[in-house]
Amino acid sequence: MTLLGSRKNGPSAAQDGSVARRRPRGGEMSALAMRSTQLLLTVAVLGAWELSARAGIVDEFFFPLPSDIFQTVWVWVSSGFVFPHLWVTMQEAILAFLVGAAVGLLLGFVLARVRFLERLLDPFLQMFNALPRVVLAPIFLLWFGLGIWSKVAFGFTLVFFIVFFNTLEGVKSVDRVLVDNARMLGASEKQLLRHVFIPSALTWIFSSLHISVGFAITGAVVGEYLGASAGVGYAIAQAQGVFDTKGVFAGMFILMIVVLIIDLLVNRLERHLLRWRPVRSS
Repeated sequence: MTLLGSRKNGPSAAQDGSVARRRPRGGEMSALAMRSTQLLLTVAVLGAWELSARAGIVDEFFFPLPSDIFQTVWVWVSSGFVFPHLWVTMQEAILAFLVGAAVGLLLGFVLARVRFLERLLDPFLQMFNALPRVVLAPIFLLWFGLGIWSKVAFGFTLVFFIVFFNTLEGVKSVDRVLVDNARMLGASEKQLLRHVFIPSALTWIFSSLHISVGFAITGAVVGEYLGASAGVGYAIAQAQGVFDTKGVFAGMFILMIVVLIIDLLVNRLERHLLRWRPVRSS
């Protein structure tokens, strides 16, 4: 009976394994269908925009033809005009992102583990977080000048609070039973941080990083728009100064593509670091 039972269970286990292996395949197909739908939606919106502008329903001065915008983008790219500006903007955004994320992660972990410091600094952090960032941009321009560091400082204020508050909540939301069990087994604070708190808070951290990428670039561009000698924000401001709406939209389109590429890279890094999580069945 035992032998028959084991034989009976064998094919079922194999079938379950094949089903489990086929699930990612179905996920890939659904992802492909979603990407196709997104592409069709983009084409439909741009097509409706193009037809509306050509029919005179939309004023081309305020909303230029998508074909003219893409032509301007091609001119900027083929002539190499945009690359020096894009390089400056990316330097500012990357520095703001790295510094803001690093300080936000460090302070988030420290305050989550030291209750006294969290209670001491909480009103000050909430106060500075409520401060409108645009107010700080002119001050940073006075302090650091028109170079990249005024934009880095402005972007830092956007990135830091997003990463900090998500890290703080992620560490504080770790299951206390899991922490107590690890301590009973003799885990030190360093081991708790490495094997319990960081893996448990990674989802919160990457959620904040996804948002911070766009905010880092936003901080760089807004800072350039208010005062700079180079950068995509500076190029957009120059185009706006001569009422070149095609140039304004072209700069916006280039920034959107850059943010999309960076977000895809962050997604890949997230999947690599969180590969230990069980795959959700769709």
